Amino acid sequence: MPLIATLTLNPAMDLSVSTARVTSTEKLRCSLPRHDPGGGGINVARVVKTLGGKAVAIYPAGGPFGDLLQRSLDETGLVHRPVSIAGDTRESFTVDELESGLQYRFVLPGPTLSAQELQRCLDGLAALRPAPLFVVLSGSFPPGVGLDFYDELLALTRRIGSRLVVDLSGEPLRYAARQGGTYLMKPSLDELSTLMGGAVTSETEQEQALRNLIAQGCAEMIVLSLGAEGALFASADALERLPSPDVPVISAVGAGDSMLGAIVLALAEGRTLQDAVRRGIAAGAATVMRPGTELCHREDVQRLLQTSESAPSRAG
Repeated sequence: MPLIATLTLNPAMDLSVSTARVTSTEKLRCSLPRHDPGGGGINVARVVKTLGGKAVAIYPAGGPFGDLLQRSLDETGLVHRPVSIAGDTRESFTVDELESGLQYRFVLPGPTLSAQELQRCLDGLAALRPAPLFVVLSGSFPPGVGLDFYDELLALTRRIGSRLVVDLSGEPLRYAARQGGTYLMKPSLDELSTLMGGAVTSETEQEQALRNLIAQGCAEMIVLSLGAEGALFASADALERLPSPDVPVISAVGAGDSMLGAIVLALAEGRTLQDAVRRGIAAGAATVMRPGTELCHREDVQRLLQTSESAPSRAG
């Protein structure tokens, strides 16, 4: 099984609780907290492992939450390579309001990383043996990380023969698209609008946007995640829309990461892009069925995949 490496520059310990109603100034009595290791790349690696793949997570870690993050990953059995930093790993927390069914997600900025700490992250990737087939850069850029970090990572992946996958937002996403060289990019609809410089709403606009990005060399493959509506994917010779199974939505935390993990694993197994996206949609749907910051379960993904294989796709 080919190795999939993930790089998470801004990991977190994710805490989730529930309470009857969120109101100002009052003391809110909460359920017992659930702690999960989090951050885009870490979630991707966890899903790859859950679905039977071989993954290693590389991430900076420091302070008490950094220690807790490492212990939590040890408990999952995931292979991980923490890079010691001077700052403190962040905590993020999610509150589910039981009366309304609404979810409140509080995301903190994270520690500032020095140039030396960033270089040690790259060194950790370069030291992997065998070299990974895919390197996944996913999650936010913490303070101190310039956009040129993408150039350094892209040069490294080319040197070691790996394919770079990115799941970013904001200016880092725009920069990666301008620079090109990415094998796979997975924007959300909001992130696609950011790339295009304005709202992308209709199906026709979505399809044209993906065609343009592929033609411009932003990435070899683009998967637009559309939540309950499934996904639209594009490459030089394909443009297709796949539906999502209808599932109860408990929590959206980690759904996009789960989708990406399943897609990359399927591609590593030699599956077609269509099959990979179908598996990604099933993994994302399986995750929204789980409470708080819990990710998908393998048996749910397999069941939903069987259902989705009978659903028709639509060419763009």
